Amino acid sequence: MCNACHSAALTFEPVSGRGTIYSFSVMYQPNVAGFGDELPYLNILVELEEQSQLFLVSDLPGAQREQVRVGGKVEVSFEDVDAELTLPKFRLLV
Repeated sequence: MCNACHSAALTFEPVSGRGTIYSFSVMYQPNVAGFGDELPYLNILVELEEQSQLFLVSDLPGAQREQVRVGGKVEVSFEDVDAELTLPKFRLLV
């Protein structure tokens, strides 16, 4: 439901895949299935550039903690986990 107009008539719209890091944390506990081999990893909350408060939770593989900051720019990349599952992940834009 739209939080502005309360309409239930929602549709999918394409987005650029670019955004800004709104918040992040470093995950050390192996309590999320599928991420145990990647510990520690960066868990990020991305605000997509198309709309204020349009958020996506993901991770930031390959980035070092020292490189990550709130307000940092990121872009989506997709990882094929298997033939049926593809996950959106992000990379830092420099």
